[in-house]
Amino acid sequence: MIQLAKKAKLSLGNKPPRIRWSQTWKEVRRNKTIYAMLAPFFLIFFTFTVLPVCLSLLVSFTNFNMLEFPQWVGWRNYAQLFVRDDVFLIALKNTLIFAAITGPVSYIACFVLAWIINEFPPKLRAVATLVFYAPALSGSAFIVWTLLFSGDSYGYINAFLLKWHLILEPILWLKTPKYILPIIIIVQLWLSLGTSFLAFIAGLQSLDKNLFEAGAIDGIRNRWQELWFITLPSMRPMLMFGAVIQITASFGVAEVATALAGFPSVKYAGHTIVTHLMDYGSIRFEMGYASAIATVLFAMMLGSNLIVRRLLAKVGE
Repeated sequence: MIQLAKKAKLSLGNKPPRIRWSQTWKEVRRNKTIYAMLAPFFLIFFTFTVLPVCLSLLVSFTNFNMLEFPQWVGWRNYAQLFVRDDVFLIALKNTLIFAAITGPVSYIACFVLAWIINEFPPKLRAVATLVFYAPALSGSAFIVWTLLFSGDSYGYINAFLLKWHLILEPILWLKTPKYILPIIIIVQLWLSLGTSFLAFIAGLQSLDKNLFEAGAIDGIRNRWQELWFITLPSMRPMLMFGAVIQITASFGVAEVATALAGFPSVKYAGHTIVTHLMDYGSIRFEMGYASAIATVLFAMMLGSNLIVRRLLAKVGE
C-alpha cells in the first residue's frame, strides 16, 4: 500500500490539481480491490479514533456536563487550566518530569537489551526475552511493589533498613510526597520492557545479513559502526513504532500512580495529567474541561512524536 502511494505521488508530479485528482481517481479504480479491503479498517479507525479526537477538540471549547446542551465558552477552559488550576500545574510538572526520565531511559534500555539478547543462541534468546518481558504481563506487579514500599515495619525495604540500623522508625514511602514520584518512576521503568522491546527484537531478527557483509567491504570495522550505519537505519520503522509506544506510556501514566499512591495522592505528589483528566471526566463529569485537558495532553504527545521523528531521521548520517 505504501509503495502504491509513493508510485502515485511520483507519477502526479507538479501537474495541475484537476489532472492530479483525475490520475488519483484512476489509481484508486485500478487498485479498487486493495482499497475495498482497507475500507472496513478505515471506517472503524475513523469512527472510533479520528472522530472522537475531533469531537473532543470541539467540546473543549464548551461547558458540557452531559446533562445539558453544551454552551460555547471559547478559550475559558484553557485559560482556567494554566492560570487558575494549581492542581493541573502540579500534574503538568509531574508528567513532564516523569516523561523526561522514563521515556528516554526505557526506550534506550529496550533497544540495548534487545540488541544484547539478539546475540544469544535461539533457545537462550527465547528464555531471556520471556524473562525481561514478564513484568509487562504480570498482573501482580503492583502488589509486589506495595509490599516492598509498605509503610510499616513489615515492608521489605523498611525491614531491611531497620535490621541494619539505617533508620530508627519505618518510613511511609507511599505517603511522603518527596518519595512518591521517584517510586512511581522506578516502578514504571521496571514495567517498561513491553511492546517496544518485542518490536526491537523482531526488527533485529529481520535484518538482512548481506548488509553487514557489504558494510565490511565499504570500510565498517567495528560493532558500533555497524550499529550506527546499518542496524539503526534498517530499523527505522521499528524504532519509530517503539518511540510512539514509549511516548504514549510516559505521558499517559495513571494506573501505576493510582495503584501505589492512591487517588488523589498526598499533596498531589503522584498526580499526572491523565489522573487529572480522570478526575474531571469520570468523577465530576465536566466534559468540556476534561476535553481541554485531553487536548493539551494530545498536543504534548504529538509534539514529542514530531521531535522524535526528526531525531530518528538523522540516524546513520
